[in-house]
Amino acid sequence: MSFPSSSSLSSLSSSAPQDSSPSHPLAAYGWDDDWAAEFAPYAAQGLLPGRVVRVDRGQCDIVTPRGTLRADTAFVVPRDPMRIVCTGDWAAVDPEGDPQFVRTLLPRRTAFVRSTSSKRSEGQVLATNVDHIAICVSLAVELDLGRVERFLALAMSSTGGDALLRDGASAGDGAAETIVVLTKADLVPDAATLSHLVQDVGRLAPGVQVLPVSSATGEGVDVFAAIVSGGTSVLLGASGAGKSTLANTLLGHDAMEVQATRDMDGKGRHTTTTRNLLVLPSGGVLIDTPGLRGVGLWDAETGVGQVFSEIEALAERCRFQDCAHESEPGCAVLTALKDGSLPERRMDSYRKLLRENQRIVAKTDARVRNELRRDWKRKGAEGRAAMEAKRGRVR
Repeated sequence: MSFPSSSSLSSLSSSAPQDSSPSHPLAAYGWDDDWAAEFAPYAAQGLLPGRVVRVDRGQCDIVTPRGTLRADTAFVVPRDPMRIVCTGDWAAVDPEGDPQFVRTLLPRRTAFVRSTSSKRSEGQVLATNVDHIAICVSLAVELDLGRVERFLALAMSSTGGDALLRDGASAGDGAAETIVVLTKADLVPDAATLSHLVQDVGRLAPGVQVLPVSSATGEGVDVFAAIVSGGTSVLLGASGAGKSTLANTLLGHDAMEVQATRDMDGKGRHTTTTRNLLVLPSGGVLIDTPGLRGVGLWDAETGVGQVFSEIEALAERCRFQDCAHESEPGCAVLTALKDGSLPERRMDSYRKLLRENQRIVAKTDARVRNELRRDWKRKGAEGRAAMEAKRGRVR
């Protein structure tokens, strides 16, 4: 992985113009007029603009007009996992500090957030200021459609960055564009089978592009390179999905270390341990991420609704506005399940993701928490009444 060195940019000073012209030293990293305007107050204070290209152990590598600096991130609210410095952030750095600190973050345009494995209500920001979210799914193993739906729901709920910097704000409407990349397509030599796999994934979220790609043969790589040539893209997926191999293919050299997947299950070994921001030779910026074992939802109601849009459309035709699609008369969703037009697997996945998202939201929203308690009590009372009625019939 290579970033501009201090020596290669030594002729640039901290007073370099904060514009977005192609000659600006940060133009390749996505610097534009809007970022220049956001940074203007900090430029007046003598601070230096930069983009975070990697974060580890409380420090980050940040590329600036002076080159790549190593800066401490503790100055930026270290105890809040939603506010800590993340790969993709634009920041203001004090060039004269010793040690150097990231003084503040510019408002994030978008962010990909998942819930942490912690029992506390916490979100983890995986990448910021992204224009494209590429969900990488390996064709070396059997497709897990439920897992793809989970990734899609999170991606489609990627929030506008201001929401992450405002206490209590919900997801914004500036979501990044989502694409599903089916990697290792060369392992499916039959064209008809590959076409069916693409269609199966495409049905999960109509309108989302599904692209089969092979880093080994080059299939689809040029199309993907054209997609990510504008703006910032992030690669997301499980270990062994071929993210780092795809990144190396786009870069034209081995910047990211890769390891072979296990033959027994096609799983990888988490070769990539940090999120790394890379400038592509064909244009655009790519963030490679470690493989994700757990993909917990985080305020993903909007994304779940988009991924399961056909169920949401059916729900609008139910007799009752608050229909739970369980046993209510006139339920259009249950009718679709009965006649087979709505697959049971699809409905089960929808219910599972909605329940999970409700639990996450309830940790911080008292109203939702109370609604869940009332729902549990109602179902408990109905269950007890049903048991009593059954006992009465037996007697």
